[in-house]
Amino acid sequence: MTTLLALYRRPDGGADALATFLRRYRGEHLPLVAGTPGLRATRVQRVNEALGAETDLVMITSMDFDDRESLDAGLASDAMRQAGRNLREIAPGLSTLLVLEDDDGSE
Repeated sequence: MTTLLALYRRPDGGADALATFLRRYRGEHLPLVAGTPGLRATRVQRVNEALGAETDLVMITSMDFDDRESLDAGLASDAMRQAGRNLREIAPGLSTLLVLEDDDGSE
């Protein structure tokens, strides 16, 4: 399995800016992502705290695909391109995207 992991930092502007981001993320962005071909599952989680440290992360979303080829096809799709444009509008500079692969123990 290959996972696209999106980490979101707190926007400037306090509680109102965060509430606006979360509302638009749920109402606009997630429906666009849902149309991505090859997407098997999406999980959105709020960050409550960082143990032993400070963090500006507020939310993490994981998007699962069967393999890297499925992820690449999903990323090239119209749905994901629209989601990317939307994300740049609602959360400019606030996201970090990581590609994760299951660890099978080999090097």
